[in-house]
Amino acid sequence: MSMIQEFKAFALKGNVMDLAVGVIIGGAFSTIVNSVVKDLIMPVVGLATGGLDFSNLFIRLGQLGQISPSFKGNPDSYKDLQTAGVAVFGYGSFITVLINFIILAFIIFLMVKFINNLRKPAEAAGPSEDVLLLREIRDELKKLPRV
Repeated sequence: MSMIQEFKAFALKGNVMDLAVGVIIGGAFSTIVNSVVKDLIMPVVGLATGGLDFSNLFIRLGQLGQISPSFKGNPDSYKDLQTAGVAVFGYGSFITVLINFIILAFIIFLMVKFINNLRKPAEAAGPSEDVLLLREIRDELKKLPRV
C-alpha cells in the first residue's frame, strides 16, 4: 500500500473526521463562551465589585515597566502599555480567561453527561404478558402429578 493510500485510509476513518468536526465546533463554541463571559458575565461582576474592569487590572514590572517619554497612550490602559512594549503583569486578563475556561469546562461536562445518559441502555420494563402467562402455565404444570 502506498503512502498516499495509507494517508487516505487514515484521514477518512470515522474517528479522524469526528475529531475534525469536534475541533471546528469547539472553536465556534469557544467564541460564544468568550462573548458570554466578556459581554454578559464580566459587566455583572464589574457592577457587583463597584465598576471594576478585570481586563484592565495589571501591575507594571519594576524597571522594565517604565514608560518611555515617547509613549502617547493612556498610562492606565493595559492594552496601550502592552502595545508600547511596557512590561506588565496582566492578572485581570488572566482572570477573564480563567472564567472562560471554567464556564467552557462546565458546559462540556454537562454535554458529556447528557450524551452518556442517552447512551445508557433502556431499563427492562419487565416481562411481557405472554411471558407471565407462560410462567404461570409452567408453574401449574410443575404442580401436576407425574405419570
